[in-house]
Amino acid sequence: MFVRVKKIGAYEYLYLVENAREGGRHVQRVIQALGRRDEVEASGMLDGLIASAARHSRRSIVLSSFYRGELAELCRRSIGPDLVFGRLWAETGCRDVLASLLDRRRFGFDVERTVYLTVLHRLMVSGSDRHASEWRHGLRIPGAEDLDLDTAYKAMAWLGEVDKNGHSTAEPIEEALYRHRQPLFGTVSVAFFDTTTLWFEGAGGESLGQRGHSKDYRGHLKQVVLGIVLDDADRPIASFLLPGNTADVTLLLPVVRRLRERFGIAQACIVADRGMISAATIAALETEQIDYILGVRERSTREMRETVGEDDGVSIPLVIPRQKGETQLAVREMTIAGRRYIVCRNEEEARKDAEARAELVAGLERKLTQGDKALVANKGFRRFLKTPEEDHFVIDREKIDADARFDGLFVLRTNTRIAALQVVLRYRNLLAVEDAFRTAKALLTTRPIFHKTDAGIRGHVFCTFLALVLRKELTDRLAARRSRGLEWQRIVDDLLDLSEVEVEQDGRRARLRTAPGPTIDPICRAVGIVLPPVYQEVPPTG
Repeated sequence: MFVRVKKIGAYEYLYLVENAREGGRHVQRVIQALGRRDEVEASGMLDGLIASAARHSRRSIVLSSFYRGELAELCRRSIGPDLVFGRLWAETGCRDVLASLLDRRRFGFDVERTVYLTVLHRLMVSGSDRHASEWRHGLRIPGAEDLDLDTAYKAMAWLGEVDKNGHSTAEPIEEALYRHRQPLFGTVSVAFFDTTTLWFEGAGGESLGQRGHSKDYRGHLKQVVLGIVLDDADRPIASFLLPGNTADVTLLLPVVRRLRERFGIAQACIVADRGMISAATIAALETEQIDYILGVRERSTREMRETVGEDDGVSIPLVIPRQKGETQLAVREMTIAGRRYIVCRNEEEARKDAEARAELVAGLERKLTQGDKALVANKGFRRFLKTPEEDHFVIDREKIDADARFDGLFVLRTNTRIAALQVVLRYRNLLAVEDAFRTAKALLTTRPIFHKTDAGIRGHVFCTFLALVLRKELTDRLAARRSRGLEWQRIVDDLLDLSEVEVEQDGRRARLRTAPGPTIDPICRAVGIVLPPVYQEVPPTG
């Protein structure tokens, strides 16, 4: 039943109308003519009619009383996180993969729900497992009602278990997730690999926590080395967790072998940063006929120092769109003793490099007036110093000129046959791995790590990998519907704010759903979910 407006001549008239079915078709039947629209609105007839009807509608009464602040909240739980990520947890295969691995295990609690809770916590607020066990009380997460801190520790230990062959529980999970999505996306043709470090508060487990080169500038703390492999669509494939003193140059071959042996990815081109390069690594890749695109240490390699800056070959311009503006590169190709190099110059970065060096040299000149002792501890200054026969520091202009030849340059080595511009574009996609690390460290707050056992540490970090899988799935679905530009923190805030509230009136309980934030509608459309109703009666207990 509804009010219909009909224009007759110069005036509009209001009618109370109902839908009816007559003779096998739907018709609108007038119940009552209410009169001219201007006269009805002036008389307040509609307002009185609505108020009278509302007195007989429990839904309207409860909602209006709640919005006026007349009903106290008996209970409030956030429903947004599970509503969205619960669907993605199932559709990415995470739920079923974990359930299948746990089928033969006998735990006294639901391990799959515990891992899901940890991953959801990592996506929404992050922090320690202790915090997650308390945080869950403010959310509706089916099956997580009886979980506690002890179950979280046991679940992390299970995720990080290592069998007699040295393989952790996380490995078959990654492989099963890859096979789950492979029919949709096909075989991986490009694999991007990079590493970072995560530091500890505490002992760092039995063996994982070691002191090494810290990418977090916390060399005084123990750490682990985390490696992540992405496919050509920036989806996480695999993760590697190694002791903190592991050198990057030793990692690339084990990664390649694992992709081949355990994932069945035989022909993927490996893309990695300059820290992965060593003569032995490249020789092994070529012996096994593996395509690669690797960054080169252009300043520390004699072949690069003597050749790159002197080559005056013709460069090809390449413009790469980015979120704000564009990157302009000049690309040229070189072959040295059968080795293929791609040399790229970024003019914007070249200007920044020149400005930074000029500032450093100016500071160096100021320090020289204070005596040699002012320069001893500064490695940046010592790059451009020499000590002549008088044993005093002086500025080495030749080193400055040599350094300037590399302003804005980066060099790639590859054994592929694809065009130079394609090589550069593939390598630029390696930035997605760096973005994944920034997400893992900042938004998902993997660090610092408090677990005391290697198994717990592996499980803790692997939950971040699973969180990255879900985050990537959501952002891809939003992008597919052209819902780009939604800030992650705004998404998180709106999901946490979407809640159900229990109230009571006249001895009867009802469950109300709060109004959705601006990002909820595009998220629901992207994920394919429908919000629960605004009002639901709660059946009496007992």
